[in-house]
Amino acid sequence: MIQGQFGEQGEIFFTIDLITEEGEYLPVDAMLDTGFTEYLAINKQDLQELAWPYFDQEELLTAQGLANFDIYRGKIVINEQDFEIPVFAGDELQEILLGSKWLKLFNLIAKYREGELKLE
Repeated sequence: MIQGQFGEQGEIFFTIDLITEEGEYLPVDAMLDTGFTEYLAINKQDLQELAWPYFDQEELLTAQGLANFDIYRGKIVINEQDFEIPVFAGDELQEILLGSKWLKLFNLIAKYREGELKLE
C-alpha cells in the first residue's frame, strides 16, 4: 500500500521513486491523471539527471491537442515494487504524471472527506 495526499484543488499525489541509470533513488511527488492512459509522463528537462535510455517516439492526444512524446525506458518504485516501464517525455508537462494504467495493477482508495488516499 502507498499513501497519497490531496492537493489544494483536489489533485491526487503519490510519492514514488525514480531510479537513475546509476541506481540512485530519487523520491518525487507524482500526480495521478486518469486522462493519461499510459504509466508515467515527465518533462523532458527532468530526464537529464535520470539518464534513461531513449526507446521510441509517439504522438498522443492531450487536452491541448496532438503532441509528440519521446519514450524512454524508465525504472521506478511504487508500493515497494520495482517497475521498468515506458516513460513519455514532453515539453509542456508541469507535473510528473501517473497514468491510468496503474489502476489495472492497484486499487485506488480515495475518501476525500476523510483525507484518506492510497493505492493498494
